[in-house]
Amino acid sequence: MRKIYIPILSFLLWFLIIPTPEIKAQTYDEKIYEAVQWRLVGPHRGGRSAAVEGIAGAPDTYYFGATGGGVWRTDDSGKTWRSVSDGYFGGSIGAVAVAPSDTSIVYVGGGEKTVRGNVSYGYGIWKSKDSGKSWEQTGLKDSRFIPRVRIHPKNPDVVYAAVLGDIFKPTPDRGVYKSTDGGYNWEKILYVNEVSGAIDLIMDPNDPETLYATTWEVKRTPYSLESGGPGSKIFKSTDGGKNWTEISRNPGLPEGLLGIMGITVSPVNSNRLWAIVENLNGGVFRSDDGGKTWEKTNEDRNLRQRAWYYTRIYADTQEENTVYVVNVRYHKSTDGGETFTSHSAPHGDHHDLWIDPNNNKRMVIADDGGAQVSHDGGANWSTYMNQPTAQFYRVTTDNHFPYRIYGAQQDNSTMRIAHRNEGGAITESDWEVSAGSESGWLAVDPDNPDVVFGGNYGGLLQRLDHGTMARRNVNVYPDNPMGHGAEGMKYRFQWNFPIFFSIHDSKVLYTTSNQVHRSTNGGQSWQTISGDLTRNAKEKLGPSGGPITKDNTSVEYYSTIFSAAENPIKAGVIWTGSDDGLVHVSKDNGATWENVTPKDLPEWTQINSMEGHPFEEGGVYFAATSYKNGDFAPYLYKTTDYGKTWTKIVNGIDSEHFTRVVRADPVKRGILYAGTETGMYISFNDGSNWQPFQLNLPIVPITDLTIKENNLIAATQGRSFWIIDDLTVLHQMSNDIATKPFHLFKPQDSYRLDGVRRESLTAGTNRPGGVLVYYHLKDEPKDEVRFEFYDNNNKLIREFSSKAEGGEKIKYSLGSNEFNWNLRIPDARGFEGMIMWSGPLRGPKVVPGDYKVKLIVDGVAQEQGFKVLPDLRYPSTQDDLQAQYDFLLAVRDKLTETHEAIIMIRKYRDELNAIAEKDARQKRRIEPIVKQISDIEKELYQTQNRSGQDPLNYPIRLNNKLAHLNVIAGTGEYRPTDGAEEVRAEITRQIDVQLTKFREIESNQISKILNIEEMKTELTKK
Repeated sequence: MRKIYIPILSFLLWFLIIPTPEIKAQTYDEKIYEAVQWRLVGPHRGGRSAAVEGIAGAPDTYYFGATGGGVWRTDDSGKTWRSVSDGYFGGSIGAVAVAPSDTSIVYVGGGEKTVRGNVSYGYGIWKSKDSGKSWEQTGLKDSRFIPRVRIHPKNPDVVYAAVLGDIFKPTPDRGVYKSTDGGYNWEKILYVNEVSGAIDLIMDPNDPETLYATTWEVKRTPYSLESGGPGSKIFKSTDGGKNWTEISRNPGLPEGLLGIMGITVSPVNSNRLWAIVENLNGGVFRSDDGGKTWEKTNEDRNLRQRAWYYTRIYADTQEENTVYVVNVRYHKSTDGGETFTSHSAPHGDHHDLWIDPNNNKRMVIADDGGAQVSHDGGANWSTYMNQPTAQFYRVTTDNHFPYRIYGAQQDNSTMRIAHRNEGGAITESDWEVSAGSESGWLAVDPDNPDVVFGGNYGGLLQRLDHGTMARRNVNVYPDNPMGHGAEGMKYRFQWNFPIFFSIHDSKVLYTTSNQVHRSTNGGQSWQTISGDLTRNAKEKLGPSGGPITKDNTSVEYYSTIFSAAENPIKAGVIWTGSDDGLVHVSKDNGATWENVTPKDLPEWTQINSMEGHPFEEGGVYFAATSYKNGDFAPYLYKTTDYGKTWTKIVNGIDSEHFTRVVRADPVKRGILYAGTETGMYISFNDGSNWQPFQLNLPIVPITDLTIKENNLIAATQGRSFWIIDDLTVLHQMSNDIATKPFHLFKPQDSYRLDGVRRESLTAGTNRPGGVLVYYHLKDEPKDEVRFEFYDNNNKLIREFSSKAEGGEKIKYSLGSNEFNWNLRIPDARGFEGMIMWSGPLRGPKVVPGDYKVKLIVDGVAQEQGFKVLPDLRYPSTQDDLQAQYDFLLAVRDKLTETHEAIIMIRKYRDELNAIAEKDARQKRRIEPIVKQISDIEKELYQTQNRSGQDPLNYPIRLNNKLAHLNVIAGTGEYRPTDGAEEVRAEITRQIDVQLTKFREIESNQISKILNIEEMKTELTKK
């Protein structure tokens, strides 16, 4: 016994001490794989904006700040927008200001004022001196939320910032700040207390030393929003902010508790002020003596509903009696604020407005759809369907081919959008509204991708059949909770409650409230399979939004199950995570549940996402957030033993990049992807170490991730959907790649689909058709970089070179590179000036099968194999596709033969005519030859065509008729029809008749005059 026991014990101790490859620290230089870029899918449908600005004197130029999505600029009045903050900063934007005295100077304050449940902070003050081309961070980094920036009209170095501060916890970093050196140093010039920050700031256009500011006592917690308190005040300064006087208790303003307030001053009359006040007796108030006394002019609740979300007021720049209030609609008064008329921009829920100081018909408005521009006082507005700033909560995909991406866009609808198409961009025609609405999860029937279940606030759960457009609401318990707190709800459904199909049984649909519910009949009935899996914290289940204006939409419903997942390899294992910090697991399909919460997880932390371990039956990963508790730290955990032990896995993630989602690569064990508030991370060793995975992705909150077909799809809060098209490069990472002169990665198996990648400001970027080949160059090649593609018989079918011209030329750089082959063999040869009507020369796509690519650098080769996969939309067999390929190949080769003959006819004719002009005796001999070959050319090609529409006047000839079969037989993935075969045979026969004539003339007559072999050799070289 002793002899056996000691070696075994020693072995076990050795095994426990020696680290396994899975947990060994491992990172890779991003330069090895950085050609694997993120691609913006879209949609180009604007998300929430709280900040806009125009430029007086530049009627087509405007800026807006997106919620989560950075700063955008248009120079064509909103026809197109482009991000100007990418590469420098991102996140939510609360204020944009352009210096009136130097419009190339722009200041931006981070952090939106619209502090709703998914609110995102910003990154302080940023300044551009070149109209947004470049930026620098100039201070107030810890401010979190800056709702206003104001610039002195004559001195761009004098700038003020209204800082709301960290809305999640008390902080002294609040109030009004002033800089006199262009934003590099800031002085706090107005401060109320640690829970009240500045929310509005106005500078008198006629006297820049006169300022008005409002402060707001506000706090957002995971379970409530509190608007109003003693710190909500109005202030005035007449000396540039050195001294302030509170005017919020001046005669005429309401008594009692104040909440959020907006203020404005008329540029026409500096004594005229308006304020909109949240109060039990609130409304619009006007002062005609610079704020000494006030009069309530309007108390319409349409102007002040949901006060915390709106409460902005704007004096017209040219008309003393005109004032605007923004809310769900925007409202205009022309009688000094007594009465208002309501108006609609393209999207509702308005948050900011800019009116040109010199032309009050010119405006830009910010709302839940981004920014829109008007040049006629609001009669017409530009579109918001050109801004990829949508906010998505979650992301999932379906089993359609090609698959589609699903998500719920905040402030809009749910949608499904194609992840690729066969065109040049992803446009509105590639997406449509799906089930549910703005706040919900979506779950797609695994067996029928047209059947979608979507959620929304109030516990709404909707089934939509896209095939018939039939909708059905299948709520677990359809008790409308609107306006109520969560304390009285039988089931507490959060605004963003989980909905998902079982991985193991496609008939099983799950959803969660504070309990887990399951349906096997499409929501007709529901079985509750758990007790309350939350803390059920009674003190945190009351109404939200007080103390003045309640706001209960279920955003703040607390003690709910916020995330849930099955284990993908073990049926019956279900995990749940609550928004109040509990993790439960069931090993018996919901019959019993065990609380397995990590002991070091802070209480009240929201379990934001869960991921069943793809390789461990008892494994799960989860991402948690506690930012609404004022804690911005990342929380990622994993277990492989059903939660008996947990490992916190955050090494390498910035200490303030709080985590929203973690996903495990289902193919390569140990690769994890994490989405945080400030960007992406990747781990190659199961979370032991993380490194940034931002690549070209803008700085934006990542709300969810999913993996489909080795694609990584990211849902963002402010920049729509993004995708990485090939994760297999990451699967192949190894330490030796960076040391080799060059490295060729094995290409991902690729579908036989077309598509073109074109960048657009108004549409999503498409995936190019064909195969994507990635390679790394450590050293600069001395001579040539070359790609050769071979079929499974080792036959060369396509080649590209850095020395080639046109479409065959390879462009490369040191480091990581991508090369795209569209799977087509070379085109038929054309000739100069050729005009065809629906007669493309393109070569056919290769048939599905095994292929290989060879990368040759300075004569040294590496090769990799890959598969070409069939287009699954078609029922065609391999034999059908081979027949199509053979048909199109025959067309291509005959076209090339025909066009080479035309090229030679033209060369011979030019040479013969030149001889005839010099030698009268030869002229008689040459003229009949020239006429004969010219007649042949006219049979083969319509020589009268000079413009694209000429074929409508001059009938097409044989080459065009043959090339048109590329359209007929090359459309779709089918065997050519009998008719196509018949036409090809007949046209080929007619072409051959003419080619035979030509060759006889060439051999028997032209060769007697010209050196035709030398001329043919020149043709071959070209």
